[in-house]
Amino acid sequence: MTDNHQHASHTDIIKRLKRAQGHLAGVINMMENGKPCLELAQQLHAVEKAIQQAKRVLVQDHIDHCLDAAIGDLEPDQQSRIDEFKAIARYL
Repeated sequence: MTDNHQHASHTDIIKRLKRAQGHLAGVINMMENGKPCLELAQQLHAVEKAIQQAKRVLVQDHIDHCLDAAIGDLEPDQQSRIDEFKAIARYL
């Protein structure tokens, strides 16, 4: 089964990942040119954080949209529990 899982956030996520990809290429170039390890570690940390943020946005978007689509309409107290779950998931 191949469903189209495009969300509005995907365009932003793709931009983030492409920036991280370019940044990673720069780090590789720095390594090849013998830059100091501290500089390399700092730049790798920045790449890692960019990828983590892209993943976070992807997961949160999935929870926000796909969960609602999967469970459909709920009673107000049930919806309140789902909304609370979505809110707490943002802290992961």
